[in-house]
Amino acid sequence: MSRFMDVHHGMAGITADQLAQAHRADLAIEKEEGVHFEKAWADPESGTVYCLSDAPSAEAVRRVHERAGHPADEVHAVPLTA
Repeated sequence: MSRFMDVHHGMAGITADQLAQAHRADLAIEKEEGVHFEKAWADPESGTVYCLSDAPSAEAVRRVHERAGHPADEVHAVPLTA
């Protein structure tokens, strides 16, 4: 498993409830793609949402988000942490 940070743009005004709902939608289907979403963050002012996950591939992360109804604009591998 590898770690990924994905980014969603265009979500200006997102609320805490909307972020939680989107995260729950991911969690409901993540196992089908072998993904585990750990956490999500949002900046309502800029409309940017970030999600951290462990997954077999960036494509698996993309598939979960697409199926959950909020496709990721970017998916980045995060091979190093401190």
